[in-house]
Amino acid sequence: MKFKSITGTKDLLPAESHRWQYVEQIFRELAHRYNFKEIRTPVFEHTELFARGIGELTDIVSKEMYRFEDRSGNSLTLKPEMTAAVVRAYLQHNLGQQQPVTKLYYLAPMFRQERPQKGRLRQFHQFGLEIIGTPGAEADAEIIVMTADYYVQLGITNVELRINSVGCEKCRPQYKEKLKEFLQPNLPHLSEDSQRRFETNPLRILDSKDDRDRELTADAPLQKDHLCTECNEHFTHLQEILDEANIEYSVDGKIVRGLDYYTKTAFEFISSALGSQDALSGGGRYDLLAKEIGGKDVPAVGVAGGIERLLLVLEASGTETGEEPHPVVYLAAADNDSRAWLYGITRQLRKHNIPCDTDLMQRSLKAQMREASRQHAQYVIIAGSDERKNNEVVVKNMEVGDQQNVSVDDLVHILQQQLSGEHNATEKSRA
Repeated sequence: MKFKSITGTKDLLPAESHRWQYVEQIFRELAHRYNFKEIRTPVFEHTELFARGIGELTDIVSKEMYRFEDRSGNSLTLKPEMTAAVVRAYLQHNLGQQQPVTKLYYLAPMFRQERPQKGRLRQFHQFGLEIIGTPGAEADAEIIVMTADYYVQLGITNVELRINSVGCEKCRPQYKEKLKEFLQPNLPHLSEDSQRRFETNPLRILDSKDDRDRELTADAPLQKDHLCTECNEHFTHLQEILDEANIEYSVDGKIVRGLDYYTKTAFEFISSALGSQDALSGGGRYDLLAKEIGGKDVPAVGVAGGIERLLLVLEASGTETGEEPHPVVYLAAADNDSRAWLYGITRQLRKHNIPCDTDLMQRSLKAQMREASRQHAQYVIIAGSDERKNNEVVVKNMEVGDQQNVSVDDLVHILQQQLSGEHNATEKSRA
């Protein structure tokens, strides 16, 4: 055919969409339990929002953003990440005036023009949490604990939490100079990306995946050992809260995150099931972002995780992610005159929340029964001229093969009883 999906994008087909719905539903339910409210922002924003918020010299802004110019000459960009857009909305709509601490969550697509690889696409999807309005380590812990609980709810066990402090605008400049002084003698031997970052963002060199870079930075000074008093107290308090919450973690001084707006806490959840690209989610505190994009100083902390990567881990671990939806009831007409009559019954079943389907192709009864079997319907309701005359239908149980005549007036009640009994039996077997 002439048209295919663009490189780095993927169609989400019906056979797998239930897996996405499963992880999204659990995330929504957990977010509501933690009293986070959903936010949705436009899919594109002014380019300057990301240039100022993320940093002009970051790989995202300099290499990966999808920019375009609209008919008015405005430079717009498809969202490469969500945090800057959330803070823009927070400032624009004065959410801080409505309550002192704003807790937000999102499920949204992002766009980056990078080399597609396992679990990383040019259009990808993220879940995320943001707490805006408080500088306390309690908010950092709240974000981390809910993310950990999310993985527990999904049944993922091979996850490791690593935390660090990247300092603040007071102590980080001095540390950067110490780091550059350490790196200078080996600068020619670092990877091309790390040589470029030496002047613009030397902390990112510590996060390099290049084996040679890792070897050369093995003994590099770390920010966590050069914190000011405020940052050190914040990091210590965070660890105390995580200990009390029974959250396992390790301190990793080379967790720096890739965006310029991070201060103090930085963390990652990683999974060995993803190979070398092992980050499941990551986040941290970004107290400087609101002012950077033109607002007043507002402390904030957040996390974002890739849904594609999450599904890869679930698949690798063999974790159940729900079942593909199928009709509980399929309605089959024995003759053409019964089709419209049966459709009226179909509507009544749907009004009572009984999932059902019926033939839309005027097929034979035999073909309709095959279709019911293909769709894994639990029951088939059959009606012909005799059933219409007596205002009843034949209800066939597809699992055991037996059938009975049921009055249309009693049909909904009988089906509800049957389905309720099966649900209770399933719950007992699980217990």
